Amino acid sequence: MMFRIILVALHVLYFGVKESLSLFPQESESRELKILDGLWNFRADNSSSRNVGIKNKWYSDQLKKSGSVITMPVPSSYNDITQDAHIRDFVGWVWYDRDFYAPNSWNDESGHRRVVLRFESCHYFCMVWLNGKQIMEHDGGHLPFEADVTEHLSFGKSNLVTVAANNTLTPKTLPPGDATFLEGGKYPSGKYYVQKLQMDFFNYAGIHRPVKLYITPTTYLHDITLETDVIDGVGKLNFTTSVATVSKNGKEDSIEIIYDVIDDNGERIAGTSGNDLYKGGIDVPNVNLWWPVGMGHKPAYLYTLKVTVKGSGDVQDDVYRIKFGFRTIKVTDKAFRINGMPFYFKGFGMHEDADIRGKGLDLPTIMKNYYLIDWIGANSFRTSHYPYADEILYLADERGIVVIDECPGVGILEQNMGDENIAHHMDVMKELVHRDKNHPSVVMWSVANEPDTKSSKSDPYFKAIIDYTRQLDGSRPITFVSHMSPYDDKAVKYVDVVCFNRYYTWYSDSGYIDLIPYQLERELKLWYQIHGKLLLMTEYGADAVAGLYQNPPVMYTEDYQVAAVKSYFPLFDEYKKSYFVGEMIWNFADFATAQGTTRVAGNKKGLFTRSRQPKRIAYVIRERYRKMPSLNLVHTTDEEKKRTTANTKSLEEYDDLTDYNGETYYDQDFTNGGVSDDGVDIIPAL
Repeated sequence: MMFRIILVALHVLYFGVKESLSLFPQESESRELKILDGLWNFRADNSSSRNVGIKNKWYSDQLKKSGSVITMPVPSSYNDITQDAHIRDFVGWVWYDRDFYAPNSWNDESGHRRVVLRFESCHYFCMVWLNGKQIMEHDGGHLPFEADVTEHLSFGKSNLVTVAANNTLTPKTLPPGDATFLEGGKYPSGKYYVQKLQMDFFNYAGIHRPVKLYITPTTYLHDITLETDVIDGVGKLNFTTSVATVSKNGKEDSIEIIYDVIDDNGERIAGTSGNDLYKGGIDVPNVNLWWPVGMGHKPAYLYTLKVTVKGSGDVQDDVYRIKFGFRTIKVTDKAFRINGMPFYFKGFGMHEDADIRGKGLDLPTIMKNYYLIDWIGANSFRTSHYPYADEILYLADERGIVVIDECPGVGILEQNMGDENIAHHMDVMKELVHRDKNHPSVVMWSVANEPDTKSSKSDPYFKAIIDYTRQLDGSRPITFVSHMSPYDDKAVKYVDVVCFNRYYTWYSDSGYIDLIPYQLERELKLWYQIHGKLLLMTEYGADAVAGLYQNPPVMYTEDYQVAAVKSYFPLFDEYKKSYFVGEMIWNFADFATAQGTTRVAGNKKGLFTRSRQPKRIAYVIRERYRKMPSLNLVHTTDEEKKRTTANTKSLEEYDDLTDYNGETYYDQDFTNGGVSDDGVDIIPAL
């Protein structure tokens, strides 16, 4: 299949399946990469219309020539960088610019190289100009966008890139919201332009992830889709590739493509090649599977697929490498099976959120999070409530952490379920699946969090979204996270796994902790009786201000958080014997929210503080998770145990956990602290 796009008198020919976004930028024998992160110039458009910058063409020259600017780091959210509350809470257009040089060595007058400008994320609506000419725009935060800028660059000279970003959320955006002026009566006219949110996290904004300039040959690998299976110990790798070529005459030449599978020792073990080989398969004998941590096998085995697109004539070969794992997923009536074995989720919801940088990509914070995941013994997280950075998913692949990949469909109400909303939601799912489809760590797509599925409109809305997502990727189960009752949810019938959030004795029946087991068991039974699907609890918990104690427990103390959370455990342990497949506490760490009377400087349900220090609840969860294998032994047959090979960790090493019911743990009084079996302090004494 071939697609042709006319671009500035150039013909772009796509062979295979054409997608709008190319592969994650990397350096190789044929590709070079220049990072444009750093200190940019910044200005908020404070006009009452928020439109003076566009009207006066601030993009036509350096921002400093049209008014005052301040310095802003990229990537970061702009909100918490300054001491100005107006910038923190600003709604509307903000502007960035910076100068950069395109190396003379990139200037290929023969037309055999192309230069691409890419933004990994900019929240929310973004427009980009290069040397005063608009080159792209993107609707939606959290996902990347790019443009071929070869014809717009000045090589060996200074170039100006200008960005306008607007964080306004409307009934048509994802996530939805509304923005309005508060004026008249007690409000001064034209001053208070406020954002009304339908989500419980701060609406951080700006250029959140890296800005990149990269080059490829003009005949290049545009995209690749990998699907894996395992039959009788042989790994089956199926690939679908698209190759693009940019030429001035539109000539369509036969293209040779070479595929090499490389193991984790750097040895080539399989491969294939051919002219115009855009779809095919490769067998890998004696395959090593990608396993999550705690499944009784060596976790996170990754292969590398090296793809070489042979250039014709004087065009350079293009080389791209992608890591992948052989991993299968199957949902049965009693188990979520990874590689045929029953997997139990023990993790949490998270946020891309940290002091000062907000949602800006921050590698130290990302690594700290992963070391804490290791420390606490978790095996999974959900990208609540939007797609996370590529770097986070690549690390999940490498560390054997399972991911539920969620789109930004949080807080969708009945008024957000029109045709225009469906179209945009589908566009976002297309971008998300396209970006993350090859990650073995991603085991399920989540198309929304806590939508109004009590509404009759939710039935056709989510049927359309889920059906479309299944067309994009039929290899993974699909869900959304419900907060409706089992009786009222009109769309949960379309999901593969029922994910639900509950905060017993927090938002209702506040303070009556003894009600938690009764209410949880009642609901676990009802979900299955009515819908007959696997259950996964994706949120539960209670707020706690670090260092606040009171006994008997009262709300917002660490005592209450511990007592409430522990009340869920006996029911989790009982129902994992049947159709309950996981527990994901809310939240990994405290995070910022909009100001309000129900939030004490943010949401405090974290196991860790916002600065990643453990609360008492972190030690409770650590004790539980580190004693609990990822393999659900209740649903593991003797035959499945025999599959364990000699070079992997034996499942019998987990036999002492099969009768673990937590009684010796739940009955402990932690007033004087607690000690785990290995002698490690699990809860500091009060």
